[in-house]
Amino acid sequence: MKILIADDDAMACRLLEGVLVKWGYEVLVTGDGLEAARVLTSEDPPPVAILDWAMPGMTGVDVCRRVRETPAASALYLLVLTARGEQDDVVAALEAGADDFIVKPFHPPELRARVRVGERIARLQRSLADRVAALEGALAQVTDLQGLLPICMYCKKIRNDGNYWQKVEHYIAEHSGATFTHGICPECVETRVRPEIERARRAREERER
Repeated sequence: MKILIADDDAMACRLLEGVLVKWGYEVLVTGDGLEAARVLTSEDPPPVAILDWAMPGMTGVDVCRRVRETPAASALYLLVLTARGEQDDVVAALEAGADDFIVKPFHPPELRARVRVGERIARLQRSLADRVAALEGALAQVTDLQGLLPICMYCKKIRNDGNYWQKVEHYIAEHSGATFTHGICPECVETRVRPEIERARRAREERER
Protein backbone atom coordinates (compact mmCIF):
# COMPACT_ATOMS: atom_id res chain seq x y z
CA MET A 1 0.00 0.00 0.00
CA LYS A 2 1.18 3.52 -0.83
CA ILE A 3 1.54 6.08 1.99
CA LEU A 4 2.12 9.81 1.65
CA ILE A 5 4.50 11.60 4.03
CA ALA A 6 4.19 15.39 4.20
CA ASP A 7 6.85 17.11 6.32
CA ASP A 8 9.20 20.04 5.65
CA ASP A 9 11.85 18.55 7.96
CA ALA A 10 14.10 16.55 5.60
CA MET A 11 15.70 14.52 8.37
CA ALA A 12 12.32 13.61 9.88
CA CYS A 13 11.08 12.63 6.42
CA ARG A 14 14.05 10.33 5.81
CA LEU A 15 13.63 8.70 9.21
CA LEU A 16 9.89 8.13 8.72
CA GLU A 17 10.34 6.99 5.14
CA GLY A 18 12.98 4.46 6.15
CA VAL A 19 10.73 3.01 8.83
CA LEU A 20 7.72 2.71 6.50
CA VAL A 21 9.76 1.16 3.68
CA LYS A 22 11.18 -1.37 6.15
CA TRP A 23 7.58 -2.29 7.03
CA GLY A 24 6.84 -2.95 3.36
CA TYR A 25 5.01 0.23 2.31
CA GLU A 26 5.52 2.26 -0.84
CA VAL A 27 6.25 5.84 0.24
CA LEU A 28 5.65 9.16 -1.49
CA VAL A 29 7.28 12.22 0.15
CA THR A 30 6.23 15.87 -0.10
CA GLY A 31 7.86 18.81 1.65
CA ASP A 32 4.93 21.19 2.08
CA GLY A 33 1.20 21.26 2.68
CA LEU A 34 0.22 22.63 -0.71
CA GLU A 35 1.89 19.75 -2.55
CA ALA A 36 0.37 17.27 -0.09
CA ALA A 37 -3.11 18.68 -0.72
CA ARG A 38 -2.56 18.50 -4.49
CA VAL A 39 -1.50 14.84 -4.31
CA LEU A 40 -4.32 13.83 -1.97
CA THR A 41 -6.99 15.46 -4.13
CA SER A 42 -5.64 14.00 -7.39
CA GLU A 43 -7.30 11.20 -9.35
CA ASP A 44 -5.34 8.37 -7.69
CA PRO A 45 -4.18 9.50 -4.24
CA PRO A 46 -2.38 7.33 -1.68
CA PRO A 47 -5.04 5.84 0.63
CA VAL A 48 -3.07 6.74 3.79
CA ALA A 49 -1.24 9.99 4.61
CA ILE A 50 0.98 11.05 7.51
CA LEU A 51 0.91 14.83 7.77
CA ASP A 52 3.14 17.07 9.85
CA TRP A 53 1.16 19.81 11.56
CA ALA A 54 3.58 22.72 10.89
CA MET A 55 4.43 23.02 7.18
CA PRO A 56 4.93 25.92 4.79
CA GLY A 57 2.11 26.84 2.45
CA MET A 58 -0.55 24.85 4.31
CA THR A 59 -0.52 23.15 7.70
CA GLY A 60 -1.31 19.47 8.09
CA VAL A 61 -4.61 20.41 9.74
CA ASP A 62 -5.49 22.63 6.76
CA VAL A 63 -4.63 19.75 4.43
CA CYS A 64 -7.08 17.54 6.34
CA ARG A 65 -9.75 20.18 5.97
CA ARG A 66 -9.08 20.54 2.21
CA VAL A 67 -9.21 16.76 1.69
CA ARG A 68 -12.51 16.41 3.55
CA GLU A 69 -14.01 19.11 1.34
CA THR A 70 -13.15 17.01 -1.74
CA PRO A 71 -15.78 14.25 -2.19
CA ALA A 72 -13.49 11.97 -4.22
CA ALA A 73 -10.82 12.07 -1.49
CA SER A 74 -13.09 11.97 1.55
CA ALA A 75 -12.35 8.27 2.26
CA LEU A 76 -8.58 8.73 2.73
CA TYR A 77 -7.05 7.93 6.12
CA LEU A 78 -5.21 10.96 7.51
CA LEU A 79 -2.79 10.81 10.44
CA VAL A 80 -1.40 14.06 11.87
CA LEU A 81 2.12 13.90 13.31
CA THR A 82 3.23 16.81 15.50
CA ALA A 83 5.21 17.94 18.53
CA ARG A 84 2.04 19.62 19.83
CA GLY A 85 0.28 17.32 22.28
CA GLU A 86 -2.22 19.49 24.12
CA GLN A 87 -5.80 18.29 24.30
CA ASP A 88 -7.01 21.33 22.35
CA ASP A 89 -4.57 20.47 19.56
CA VAL A 90 -5.89 16.91 19.34
CA VAL A 91 -9.47 18.22 19.19
CA ALA A 92 -8.56 20.76 16.49
CA ALA A 93 -6.92 18.09 14.32
CA LEU A 94 -9.80 15.66 14.65
CA GLU A 95 -12.40 18.34 13.96
CA ALA A 96 -10.47 19.33 10.81
CA GLY A 97 -10.88 15.77 9.52
CA ALA A 98 -7.84 13.87 10.82
CA ASP A 99 -8.48 10.21 11.60
CA ASP A 100 -5.66 9.90 14.11
CA PHE A 101 -3.06 11.97 15.95
CA ILE A 102 0.42 11.01 17.15
CA VAL A 103 2.92 13.15 19.05
CA LYS A 104 6.63 13.52 18.17
CA PRO A 105 8.97 11.92 18.90
CA PHE A 106 6.94 8.89 17.90
CA HIS A 107 7.46 5.38 19.23
CA PRO A 108 7.87 3.08 16.16
CA PRO A 109 5.65 0.23 17.45
CA GLU A 110 2.88 2.73 18.22
CA LEU A 111 3.21 4.35 14.80
CA ARG A 112 3.18 0.94 13.12
CA ALA A 113 0.00 -0.03 14.97
CA ARG A 114 -1.72 3.21 13.97
CA VAL A 115 -0.62 2.87 10.34
CA ARG A 116 -1.98 -0.67 10.27
CA VAL A 117 -5.32 0.64 11.51
CA GLY A 118 -5.28 3.14 8.65
CA GLU A 119 -4.39 0.39 6.19
CA ARG A 120 -7.31 -1.79 7.34
CA ILE A 121 -9.76 1.09 7.16
CA ALA A 122 -8.49 2.14 3.72
CA ARG A 123 -8.96 -1.43 2.42
CA LEU A 124 -12.47 -1.56 3.88
CA GLN A 125 -13.29 1.76 2.25
CA ARG A 126 -12.05 0.51 -1.11
CA SER A 127 -14.01 -2.73 -0.76
CA LEU A 128 -17.13 -0.75 0.09
CA ALA A 129 -16.57 1.53 -2.90
CA ASP A 130 -16.21 -1.51 -5.19
CA ARG A 131 -19.49 -2.95 -3.87
CA VAL A 132 -21.27 0.35 -4.38
CA ALA A 133 -19.96 0.47 -7.95
CA ALA A 134 -21.20 -3.08 -8.54
CA LEU A 135 -24.64 -2.18 -7.17
CA GLU A 136 -24.76 0.92 -9.35
CA GLY A 137 -23.88 -1.24 -12.36
CA ALA A 138 -26.66 -3.68 -11.50
CA LEU A 139 -29.06 -0.77 -11.08
CA ALA A 140 -28.02 0.60 -14.46
CA GLN A 141 -28.87 -2.77 -16.03
CA VAL A 142 -32.31 -2.69 -14.44
CA THR A 143 -32.95 0.86 -15.61
CA ASP A 144 -32.14 -0.28 -19.16
CA LEU A 145 -35.61 -1.85 -19.13
CA GLN A 146 -37.25 1.54 -18.78
CA GLY A 147 -38.55 3.42 -21.79
CA LEU A 148 -40.06 2.15 -25.05
CA LEU A 149 -39.52 -1.52 -25.93
CA PRO A 150 -40.43 -2.75 -29.45
CA ILE A 151 -42.60 -5.84 -28.85
CA CYS A 152 -44.37 -8.02 -31.44
CA MET A 153 -48.14 -7.74 -31.08
CA TYR A 154 -48.56 -11.42 -32.02
CA CYS A 155 -45.77 -13.51 -30.49
CA LYS A 156 -44.70 -10.92 -27.84
CA LYS A 157 -41.00 -11.10 -28.72
CA ILE A 158 -38.91 -7.99 -28.02
CA ARG A 159 -36.48 -6.43 -30.51
CA ASN A 160 -33.04 -5.75 -29.03
CA ASP A 161 -30.47 -3.14 -30.11
CA GLY A 162 -29.08 -5.54 -32.72
CA ASN A 163 -32.46 -5.76 -34.46
CA TYR A 164 -32.83 -9.34 -33.24
CA TRP A 165 -36.15 -10.56 -31.86
CA GLN A 166 -35.96 -12.34 -28.52
CA LYS A 167 -38.46 -13.94 -26.21
CA VAL A 168 -39.51 -11.63 -23.39
CA GLU A 169 -37.88 -13.78 -20.71
CA HIS A 170 -34.56 -13.90 -22.60
CA TYR A 171 -34.51 -10.14 -23.06
CA ILE A 172 -35.28 -9.42 -19.40
CA ALA A 173 -32.70 -11.97 -18.22
CA GLU A 174 -29.97 -10.29 -20.29
CA HIS A 175 -30.80 -6.80 -19.07
CA SER A 176 -31.56 -7.44 -15.41
CA GLY A 177 -29.94 -10.71 -14.35
CA ALA A 178 -33.38 -12.11 -13.44
CA THR A 179 -34.16 -15.80 -13.90
CA PHE A 180 -37.57 -17.30 -14.66
CA THR A 181 -39.63 -20.24 -13.54
CA HIS A 182 -42.65 -21.09 -15.64
CA GLY A 183 -46.20 -21.59 -14.44
CA ILE A 184 -49.76 -21.10 -15.67
CA CYS A 185 -51.95 -18.25 -14.54
CA PRO A 186 -55.64 -18.92 -13.66
CA GLU A 187 -56.88 -17.10 -16.78
CA CYS A 188 -54.78 -19.26 -19.08
CA VAL A 189 -55.92 -22.38 -17.24
CA GLU A 190 -59.52 -21.52 -18.17
CA THR A 191 -58.93 -20.18 -21.69
CA ARG A 192 -56.12 -22.48 -22.91
CA VAL A 193 -55.49 -25.51 -20.70
CA ARG A 194 -59.05 -26.65 -20.05
CA PRO A 195 -60.08 -26.36 -23.75
CA GLU A 196 -56.99 -28.40 -24.70
CA ILE A 197 -57.92 -31.06 -22.13
CA GLU A 198 -61.51 -31.08 -23.42
CA ARG A 199 -60.38 -31.45 -27.04
CA ALA A 200 -58.06 -34.31 -26.09
CA ARG A 201 -60.89 -36.03 -24.21
CA ARG A 202 -63.26 -35.74 -27.15
CA ALA A 203 -60.60 -37.02 -29.56
CA ARG A 204 -60.02 -40.04 -27.34
CA GLU A 205 -63.76 -40.76 -27.16
CA GLU A 206 -63.99 -40.54 -30.94
CA ARG A 207 -61.17 -43.05 -31.35
CA GLU A 208 -62.82 -45.45 -28.89
CA ARG A 209 -66.15 -45.54 -30.76
